[in-house]
Amino acid sequence: MKRLVSWLTGVVVMTGLLLGLVLPQAAYADSIRNVADDKIAERGDKVDLNNSSVRRFQQFPGMYPTLAGKIVLGGPYNSVEDVLSLDLTARQKELFSKYRDNFTVTDPAIALNEGFDRINDGQYR
Repeated sequence: MKRLVSWLTGVVVMTGLLLGLVLPQAAYADSIRNVADDKIAERGDKVDLNNSSVRRFQQFPGMYPTLAGKIVLGGPYNSVEDVLSLDLTARQKELFSKYRDNFTVTDPAIALNEGFDRINDGQYR
């Protein structure tokens, strides 16, 4: 009798654990959102001028690190064209204009600017 009770208790506990792992994910998957993921989805494949660190500019030759640093420190921006109002050299304005279609602007989010350190964001190779 003790073995039967022990076995049934084990089955009930295991069933409860399995249901606890499966049901909450299915029931709440749509309501749990990550702010950083929403921002990344909003910007798409473009570099968000208000929410990116200088490392995101490495893909654009000539922009990293000097021009990228100026852009990151000069924000927040209301539009991509606001970057041209910064104190940039003619060459830097030319570079920015060359890649202008690769940038977007969204509202600044602390989830992507933790500690407000967008120059040294702690990502190292």
